[in-house]
Amino acid sequence: MSIARTTEIIAAGSSVEEAINNGIDRATETLKNVEEVWVQSVKARVQDGRISEYRVTMKVTFVLEGT
Repeated sequence: MSIARTTEIIAAGSSVEEAINNGIDRATETLKNVEEVWVQSVKARVQDGRISEYRVTMKVTFVLEGT
C-alpha cells in the first residue's frame, strides 16, 4: 500500500510551460517520487503594458517511501 502527499508550490517563467517546468525541476530537487502536478491557476505579471512573467500555482503529488 502506498501513501501520497500533495504540496502546493508557485513557480515563475517567461512562458506558462517554462513556469511549470521550473516548478517541477525545483520540486524534484527536494521531493522524491514526484508523480503528478495539477496546475490550479496561471497568472501573468504586466510591466509597461506587456506580460513580463507568468506564474503558476500547482499542487505536486509525491509518494512517500515506506519504512
